[in-house]
Amino acid sequence: MSQYWIGVASREHVMRGVAGGFAQICHGKPGPLNRMDTGDWIIYYSPVEKFGEKESCRRFTAIGKITDDQPYQFRMSDDFIPWRRNVTFLSARETSIEPLIESLSFIKDKRRWGFPFRRGCFEISESDFQLIASSMGLRINE
Repeated sequence: MSQYWIGVASREHVMRGVAGGFAQICHGKPGPLNRMDTGDWIIYYSPVEKFGEKESCRRFTAIGKITDDQPYQFRMSDDFIPWRRNVTFLSARETSIEPLIESLSFIKDKRRWGFPFRRGCFEISESDFQLIASSMGLRINE
């Protein structure tokens, strides 16, 4: 049975992952990726457009399925070798979080809706996954 995950990254970083067919979260740490299995789904939420900048994005920016068996390391530079998972991303439209806040069960305090995203990666229910996927223009049947 599939699990469903939210990964949090700037839109710029998410688009690099989409182009390369990989998920990289929590600044390249392996822990969250180790909890994922082949066939799990990941949706990226992007609070900002570019890492380290303040331009707001606040959209779900990508959705895909984990396709490998375990995380692997990738040398981006001599001093940065993050962990990744291979992902097949689907063609989907980006969607604002604002219209979904009241309906998402993982957001307990609707006034402080951004709090869950501070974890960087977390599991969500299938119903929340389907709601976001639908808002992104997708119908996912497993």
